[in-house]
Amino acid sequence: MKVLPMAGAIITATMLQAHFGVVLPESDVVSDMKKHSVKVEFIHPFEQKAMNMEKPNEFGYFLDGKKVLLTDKLESRKIDGKYQAWKYSGKFKEMGDYIFFVDPKPYFEPSEGKFIRHITKAIVDVHYAGEGWDAKTGLKAEIVPLSRPYSLYKGNVFSGVVYYKGEPVPYAEIEVEYMNNRGYKAPTENHITQVIKADKNGVFTYAMPKDGWWGFAALMEDDVTVKKDGKEYPVELGAVIWVKTYEMK
Repeated sequence: MKVLPMAGAIITATMLQAHFGVVLPESDVVSDMKKHSVKVEFIHPFEQKAMNMEKPNEFGYFLDGKKVLLTDKLESRKIDGKYQAWKYSGKFKEMGDYIFFVDPKPYFEPSEGKFIRHITKAIVDVHYAGEGWDAKTGLKAEIVPLSRPYSLYKGNVFSGVVYYKGEPVPYAEIEVEYMNNRGYKAPTENHITQVIKADKNGVFTYAMPKDGWWGFAALMEDDVTVKKDGKEYPVELGAVIWVKTYEMK
């Protein structure tokens, strides 16, 4: 099946309520052996509106080409006291660039008539390893960084390549949102979700104007459907990555 970026047929209301899978480490650069945590959730980042997230199919990390599953170590947590989310806590035992990921159960969005499956990554550099951040993991959909995705300053650009089943996705559409835990107000509803497109090689670039966490979600139509109530529904597959920027002081 030919992979196509999610088309502009997505209605405006949907774009204003962009869904993002979230893998949010306590820090993107770690230099100690203390216990660190990673939050796993499904939300509208800028508006800080959460949805329920079932326990994922897989959660863990890639390190030096090896896949380590930690799904059974996820702890249940609640957002706003009612929305299901997850958390992992553990210690890093060796240096390296840990590519944390989550592959969730598909989420049904009745207003859009489709399931949503956002395969999400975030990269943590442990003990200043400085390498491994640009590794392909083999996940069905992923964004592979071209810019080192940690120790970024506000105003830096982030570049990446969108992949589906190991191949670049030409002209993929990417939604970008800020993890707005500071209560910023968007000038217009169109400013909530930024939208950019990759080039013919699946490469995109975006400059981040504020310090904090930024999510990039490359959306594409998957080659499978999910059956619900006797009907087959399409699956929006998202390749999502989160990166953090810092204020230069």
